[in-house]
Amino acid sequence: MWRALAVFRLAALGYASLLVALNFRHYEHPAIGWFVTGVMATWSVVTITGYARPRLRAWPLLGADLAVTAACVVVSPWVLGPSGLSRGFATLPAAWIAGPVLAWAISGGRRRGAAAAVLLTICDQGLRGRITPNSLDGNVLMLLAGIAVGHVTRLAVRAQEALQRATELEAANRERERLARGIHDSVLQVLALVQRRGTEIGGDAAELGRLAGEQEAALRSLIGTASGHPASGDPSSGDRHRPVDLRPLLAAHATATVSLATPAHPVPLPAHAASEMAAAVGAALANVRQHCGPDARAWVLVESEDGVIGGGTVTVSVRDDGPGIPAGRLDEAAAAGRLGVAQSIRGRVRDLGGTVTITSAPGQGTEVELTIPYRSLS
Repeated sequence: MWRALAVFRLAALGYASLLVALNFRHYEHPAIGWFVTGVMATWSVVTITGYARPRLRAWPLLGADLAVTAACVVVSPWVLGPSGLSRGFATLPAAWIAGPVLAWAISGGRRRGAAAAVLLTICDQGLRGRITPNSLDGNVLMLLAGIAVGHVTRLAVRAQEALQRATELEAANRERERLARGIHDSVLQVLALVQRRGTEIGGDAAELGRLAGEQEAALRSLIGTASGHPASGDPSSGDRHRPVDLRPLLAAHATATVSLATPAHPVPLPAHAASEMAAAVGAALANVRQHCGPDARAWVLVESEDGVIGGGTVTVSVRDDGPGIPAGRLDEAAAAGRLGVAQSIRGRVRDLGGTVTITSAPGQGTEVELTIPYRSLS
């Protein structure tokens, strides 16, 4: 836009010079007319050079640009003579008068461009004594040009910023995919080998193998989340009501001893609800590790009815193969102040308008079912 303004200034200067060359014999002070044309040429060089440097596109140069142009307009009646303007002669700057209007519009948008146009219109019309349709046409066109160029410039700036963000995001995604391939081809294979060898050797090596297996599952989940669900984002940032796919959040809990089964389609929840649901599932799995041992198996099943916020339900079941919960044990734990189930699980789901059902029998494991109706989240 600044380069286009430079071209306009030179073209407008050429047009103003041509008018002076054709009409200077009719001027009352032709020598001063040529002097003003020289000032316009010199100032064109100054502004083209100055606006080419971003740090100089500020109020000192913008204000001086408007002042010099206004001075060239103000001196026109003296150069042309008392009847010059009434005989139809243009002011000495002619179309060159629009230069600062366009500069203001490019630098600050349509409001700034309109302000510059109004100031120069007042200056121009004040010299003529009376407003005529012919004299007003050029000023109206200058005002419209300032508004239009300012609007287009703002649109162009926003489009450039959006393109820059998209380019950076694409570059980041490509880098994540490259790292994911490298991790898959090296780290994951080593962890799988450590898990297999540790299980074969037994003893302390078996524990090392189990930990390696958990890290392998976590890394696979991380890679899958980064590559397959980039739109889910971080539920802790941005709009808390923004839809987020629940599946990647639950995938973070999958390990060698925790199996996850989810629908093939996304399970959308508002960001805050998805975060709380994932935290409740994490608390349930923490109870499995605490009461059933680190080697206890657990299964997480996600079911979504309708799968649209506003109707249906989403249910997450956490089942283990532990010894089960004796009758009355949960009430005793709550009375003793241990509120893991009461607050970390039931409390979170209750705040979302859902319910928690715990089914357990001695020697048959435990199943915790968390159900949230979509209507309570809309």
